[in-house]
Amino acid sequence: MFGFGLPELCIVLVIILLVAGPSKLPQFGQALGSSIRGFKKAIAGDEAEKITEKKQDQA
Repeated sequence: MFGFGLPELCIVLVIILLVAGPSKLPQFGQALGSSIRGFKKAIAGDEAEKITEKKQDQA
């Protein structure tokens, strides 16, 4: 859709490194990781909720 490939991603990462500096990169990684974990937890919670609703409907 946007045409992002490996070369474009490398350029973006280099720009982020130049703007933020190497001392901020671990903080960005931690924030990204916690966001992904939260997203996965929300998805898993929604699926568990749907399963519970189906079991209640069948009973």
